[in-house]
Amino acid sequence: MIKKRKIITVAIDSPAAAGAGTQAKLIAKHYNLLHLDTGRIYRLIGKIYLENPKKFNFTLIKKKLKSLKMRDLQKKSLLTDEVAISASILAKKKQIRSLVHKFQKKCAYSPPNLYSGSVLDGRDITSIQMRDAMFKFYITANIKVRAIRRFKEYKSLKKKVSYKDVLKSLKKRDKSDKSRKYGPLKKTKDSILINTTKLSRKRCFKKIKAIMDRKLNLNGNL
Repeated sequence: MIKKRKIITVAIDSPAAAGAGTQAKLIAKHYNLLHLDTGRIYRLIGKIYLENPKKFNFTLIKKKLKSLKMRDLQKKSLLTDEVAISASILAKKKQIRSLVHKFQKKCAYSPPNLYSGSVLDGRDITSIQMRDAMFKFYITANIKVRAIRRFKEYKSLKKKVSYKDVLKSLKKRDKSDKSRKYGPLKKTKDSILINTTKLSRKRCFKKIKAIMDRKLNLNGNL
């Protein structure tokens, strides 16, 4: 059992390309929180497998997670389609998920003392990983808007892909995320819905900040 200290905890779930990662970074910066994009962990594991499938095993992953630095999750090499496919396959393995969940909980409830708390974004953060988080958000957007955002992101990375293919891929991803056996994507009853379809990054953060400040002020934490 991980010992919990009095910290700010923020849990965010969202479908792909809804803007959750961007908002998590803004929240982390403003409130001095440790930010963990949980999907990046699976991508890192997927990349490790692709680099040397013959040497890939449970012990190796356990060792990698133990020495993992947050900067390791920021590498652009984790954003390839090959890594995404590999990550998706490995994420279904119970042993892998168990290891990742332990790492996530440590980040969520025992962040380094230099941080005032933590913010995690992913698919099962509000429903499984941080059920008792101080703040729980479900960030979403119209799928066509999400497809445009992802298409623009790919273009900035000079990836040759069509909007139609991106839309098709997101629909497939949504179906997979919401129907998977372990930790399916869903909005919990106590999560606050944030729809970013017509919101800019700035306006979205302003909305989230107002919600957080209201509660933190009431609790005397600011």
